[in-house]
Amino acid sequence: VQLQASGGGLVQAGGSLRLSCVASGDISTLNAMGWYRQAPGKQRELVAAVSSGGNTHYPLNSVKGRFAISRDNAKNAVYLQMNNLKPEDTAAYYCASARGSAATTDISRYPYWGRGTLVTVSS
Repeated sequence: VQLQASGGGLVQAGGSLRLSCVASGDISTLNAMGWYRQAPGKQRELVAAVSSGGNTHYPLNSVKGRFAISRDNAKNAVYLQMNNLKPEDTAAYYCASARGSAATTDISRYPYWGRGTLVTVSS
């Protein structure tokens, strides 16, 4: 299983970015997917998750209303639309594929990870 993330970059505060992640290999469209982020010196945290059926979950209050996760099962892809970006959103963003179809906040249930894509938000 390979996950290829893209779409990161440098953006000014208030701007938008759309991250994409395409899965290949022995992966099922029944797997839940998630986007994590990790800022320097901080733990990796779940930003958003989506079930196989499209139910979404945003555990961070700081991104609710600004970020939106979606998936296209026909393309084995998951997206993270990020609007009104803030400097505190600066981090490496990782997509991950979970065991099972339900969106989960348990990082141990994400066995497959893509390489991070860096998002830098300037003030």
